[in-house]
Amino acid sequence: MVSIKPKGVPGASRKILETLSQWNQLQSGPHRFGGIEYRLFKVELGHTHGDHQADIRFTRAKREELVREGLARPHHIHPETGWVTLYIRREEDVARAILLFRLAYEEVEKRKKARKAPEKP
Repeated sequence: MVSIKPKGVPGASRKILETLSQWNQLQSGPHRFGGIEYRLFKVELGHTHGDHQADIRFTRAKREELVREGLARPHHIHPETGWVTLYIRREEDVARAILLFRLAYEEVEKRKKARKAPEKP
């Protein structure tokens, strides 16, 4: 039986890890389905599967926007959720993955700040 490995960009996962590791309070570790998982305030932002795929969490509305703009696809297994999948095929996809992780990071930060904000009288 021939094993077919998904095509990706060699070193993509390492480049993503090196960049995201510089972000304030972001944690990384092994993902339960393999790859590297990224969390902010205990919320999973997303994860990579080797050098060929990134799955990133958004609200459904944001996911619709990203898909409409051609920046990502609906999640490969759960397309009805806010998750997106980005297949990393070219070097520019690595930069796009980092951009999508940054957008997810900013969404989680914004929600966290909104919950901490005092109510206006």
